[in-house]
Amino acid sequence: MALRPLAAPAREPQTRLVTLIRRLHPAWLVAAVAFVALVGAAGFRATPSVLLHPLHEEFGWSLATISTAVSVNLILYGLTAPFAAALMDRFGIRLVVAGALTLVAAGSGLTVFMRTSAELILLWGVFVGLGTGSMALAFVATVTGRWFVHRRGLVTGVLTAGGAAGQLVFLPLLANLVEAYGWRAAALVVAGAALAVVPLVGWLLRDHPADLGVPPYGATEVVAAPVPTGGAAARAVGALRTAARTRAFWLLAGGFAICGASTNGLVGTHFIPAAHDHGMTETTAASLLALVGLFDIVGTIASGWLTDRVDSRLLLAGYYALRGASLLVLPSLFGDSTRPSMLVFIIFYGLDWVATVPPTVALCREYFGASGAVVFGWVFAAHQVGAAIAATGAGLVRDQLGSYTVAWYVAGALCAGAAVLSMRLRRRDRPPTSTPVRPAVARSTAGSASPDN
Repeated sequence: MALRPLAAPAREPQTRLVTLIRRLHPAWLVAAVAFVALVGAAGFRATPSVLLHPLHEEFGWSLATISTAVSVNLILYGLTAPFAAALMDRFGIRLVVAGALTLVAAGSGLTVFMRTSAELILLWGVFVGLGTGSMALAFVATVTGRWFVHRRGLVTGVLTAGGAAGQLVFLPLLANLVEAYGWRAAALVVAGAALAVVPLVGWLLRDHPADLGVPPYGATEVVAAPVPTGGAAARAVGALRTAARTRAFWLLAGGFAICGASTNGLVGTHFIPAAHDHGMTETTAASLLALVGLFDIVGTIASGWLTDRVDSRLLLAGYYALRGASLLVLPSLFGDSTRPSMLVFIIFYGLDWVATVPPTVALCREYFGASGAVVFGWVFAAHQVGAAIAATGAGLVRDQLGSYTVAWYVAGALCAGAAVLSMRLRRRDRPPTSTPVRPAVARSTAGSASPDN
């Protein structure tokens, strides 16, 4: 009997840990797993910029040809997003995300066997485009819409920064792998990283708070998960049909298309080749682009925090205007070494890289209610169409004129136009955030947002 009290202190630290875990709302665990999955999928997003010249040197393909594969990837990355959001409603987040990561791994890993540019377009463009598109920002909107009532803007910012974190982790690693072992080693590392995340997704990612018997974070009641009805494609197309009747959709889609052109399509794809044109090594240029990812994490999380407090229209206008100004001065900053002025650009541009995402997600939810995640998928599709046009267009500019200067100036001017589009969005009353949105009600009202004339 005297031995019983001696056993209690040994179990006490473990008991406190279990209690702490139980007090943590499971929404935060879902968000953490989503973040890791986004980082894993982001590996391939970093590869085109470091593989352009190695592929050009080995196969003799022009930069425009290789950029076409990137453009196909970017278009599918965007066009897949709304259908993926609808598929998550139909089959669950976990199944869609696990399948997407597997497709990314297959597309990246099989590139080591390719011999023609058609195979490059199939693997880089189609396989990886579909896989990463299913892990696009519509996935972020779906997770935050289901699991969070409070802190949606902040969590959206953190998850969006997952892509930037992936860029930060992979870019220097991939550049060094290419330099030391060749581009095939880099492709295999990306494939392995994507596959490594699949078991974690299957183990910990959950579809709805109701699956665990809890309300969304910030809500007070458990709401049953909706019963899937209808096809995912029909729901995605129906949401587009309704949203396309509104002025707000076209303003958001137009601004986000310019956002894609001035980030993924231009800087993300062509910054390293442009720096290389001025004598900078690819490893150094990749490190600078990774720094963009580092400061993007800070900027996007801060943007999420601001989105919970400041009018999203004003945030978007400010972000686009500042980005445009930075791109207009970029051509004068390139050199054979890293100058202080280039570091200033990297910091400034990095803070603004995808800071546009949290306010855009918030505006889609504000204008389109329960269909907000799917509509954001279509807005994001416009983002990727803009990125694809810029990726191919900048490659053509470089092939024809011998430099990227015109591409930087055009992108800067377009960003000024995006700021104007954002200011033309009209204010609507935000839906209340103190009570949960019932999935049953949300499904019955999906696609019923009134036009913003």
